[in-house]
Amino acid sequence: MNGWLTLFKKEVLRFWKVGFQTIGAPVLTALLYMLIFGHVLDTHVQVYPGVGYTAFLVPGLAMMSMLQNAFTNSSSSLIQSKIMGSLVFVLLTPLSHRAWFVAYVGSSMVRGLAVGAGVLLVTAWFARLPLAAPGWVLAFALAATALMGVLGLIAGLWAEKFDQMAAFQNFIVMPMTMLSGVFYSVHSLPAFWQTVSHLNPFFYMIDGFRHGFFGASDVSPWLSLGVVGAALAVVSALALHLLRTGYKIRS
Repeated sequence: MNGWLTLFKKEVLRFWKVGFQTIGAPVLTALLYMLIFGHVLDTHVQVYPGVGYTAFLVPGLAMMSMLQNAFTNSSSSLIQSKIMGSLVFVLLTPLSHRAWFVAYVGSSMVRGLAVGAGVLLVTAWFARLPLAAPGWVLAFALAATALMGVLGLIAGLWAEKFDQMAAFQNFIVMPMTMLSGVFYSVHSLPAFWQTVSHLNPFFYMIDGFRHGFFGASDVSPWLSLGVVGAALAVVSALALHLLRTGYKIRS
């Protein structure tokens, strides 16, 4: 029981000690996105009745920041440990693959949630958000950060060098995040791109999270939660299998 908790604390301290970089920098990036896009489009775009564009944008930016940082936390920890050779010290412990899973994913969730809370806090000066359904906000924040933490764990196990990790993030995570409705409603897209957007699981995370604030969304929050939950179950099963077999860490 104490084993996974020790590893969890170690992973949390790993990013917390450089919080200016791991938490402060992503919050600043999201704030700059909001200032630029909000300033240009706030008076020209209204996605939901009575909701200004800046207010619409804030939950999307918060979720985007949570997704990217939850992924980065577990993936960067594993790839750094593998390349620097410090992973062997964790391998020497009697921790089960489930303990590894909980510790790495749990710490990724903590970082993602911390960044998301920071984004919502600093943007509160510029847009006052309603909170129509707090339960949906919490549910999607937890499910989304868990999903990205697991995905980062898989990427960290697979990658053998930093450029492979960068390719995974730049060509998979980043495009799927940016094309998930952070800056727009998918209903504003042509029919073909609406269909493509509905194949992107990141869309459901952001749409469901946004529903918790405004009580309005492009699809049902139950559908979004089902898609995110199914994706989380699939990637979790894969990650647990890879950890159990020692994929690229025991050979």
